[in-house]
Amino acid sequence: MSTSHSASYAAAGVDIQAGYRAVELMKSHIARTLTGGVVSDIGGFGGLFELPEGMKKPVLVSGTDGVGTKLKMAFLMDRHDTVGIDCVAMCVNDIICCGARPLFFLDYIACGRNYPERIEQIVAGVAEGCVQSGAALIGGETAEMPGFYPIDEYDLAGFSVGVVEKDEILDNSSMTAGDLIIALPSSGVHSNGFSLVRKVFDVENTDIKSPCEKLGGKSIGEVLLTPTKIYVKPMLELFGKVKVKGVSHITGGGFYENIPRSIPDGLCACIRKADVRVLPVFELIAEKGGIPERDMFNTFNMGVGMSVVVAREDAETALDILRSSGEDAYIMGEIVAGEEKIRLC
Repeated sequence: MSTSHSASYAAAGVDIQAGYRAVELMKSHIARTLTGGVVSDIGGFGGLFELPEGMKKPVLVSGTDGVGTKLKMAFLMDRHDTVGIDCVAMCVNDIICCGARPLFFLDYIACGRNYPERIEQIVAGVAEGCVQSGAALIGGETAEMPGFYPIDEYDLAGFSVGVVEKDEILDNSSMTAGDLIIALPSSGVHSNGFSLVRKVFDVENTDIKSPCEKLGGKSIGEVLLTPTKIYVKPMLELFGKVKVKGVSHITGGGFYENIPRSIPDGLCACIRKADVRVLPVFELIAEKGGIPERDMFNTFNMGVGMSVVVAREDAETALDILRSSGEDAYIMGEIVAGEEKIRLC
């Protein structure tokens, strides 16, 4: 491949050799993610993965997403090794809501100019997200698109595929009034609502690198760039020991859009606002932007990255399992009769 070169293509702004160098730099990161199901090597035309043996009726579950305008924070902070974690998280956290275990991930990076060392940083983050979720990074694409993207900017998206036994797909049909709702804390804003966040903080015209007292001495930029938490391994531990009746990944649309997606008709998630452990960054966003509480809970995760519904009698066991897996889980509400699907009490 090193003999491949086009002076005409380079004159148009596409450096083929930079692409090859980027692939070489990312290989060590990709190697960290390889699992037993990987059949292909990086650089082929397709990523091959063998389904786990011993499954009776395996069902594939897929999820796709991007990082969104949070990438603007990476550009402003000139830090590119965390957004890959966000990209993986947004996909695998969705997959786990079905009860599926992520198998593999593929990424797509489009940029104005291919800076191999920067691409390596991005892929290093993707690889870290894959390690955290147990998924193999089996392929991807880096597209250099001069004239379409500014030379110092890029976009990042990807998708993941997982697997679950057909009779183990999460089903909310057994959910009933009296069940409890467990909160799994978020690590921050995660990767949603950044169009509003960027407007509130006017990030392009504000010093986002200076320490902020209301954020515990961390800078606004540092806190906003904190990568999305990945919940796969704690949730897999929970699935193996407790009957889970519903799971919601709290992403764009916040509580009001995401929690109802796991609640059946005739029931309502009653969230006790006083019990929600709202992170300081959300208090600062609301204060600085003059944003009403309803809008905050309808835009951001407010400190809760995932909600889990279990029977009341299983709640303590579920909390013990999640806490032993590193999650500071807590009860934030219960299921009641009602047609509105969610109510902040």
